[in-house]
Amino acid sequence: MTASPEDIFDKLCELLIPFNKNGIELKPDTEFSADLSIDSVSVMDFVMEVEDHFDIDIPLNVLGDTHTVSDLVKVVESRIG
Repeated sequence: MTASPEDIFDKLCELLIPFNKNGIELKPDTEFSADLSIDSVSVMDFVMEVEDHFDIDIPLNVLGDTHTVSDLVKVVESRIG
């Protein structure tokens, strides 16, 4: 499955809707914890949704360096490529 970074971004934004409690406008530089106030349990739930949708595995050590939506786009892109 190939998807453009734009397609991945759009899908991540869609998957983030239930976790975006304050209705923050999602941009590539939106930070999960600072901007969206997503706690670690919710982050794991969100990551599982992403993994299921894209049929990929995202290792925990990679998540530690993933702070923004743009970071996650790059991770997904590298895993599905």
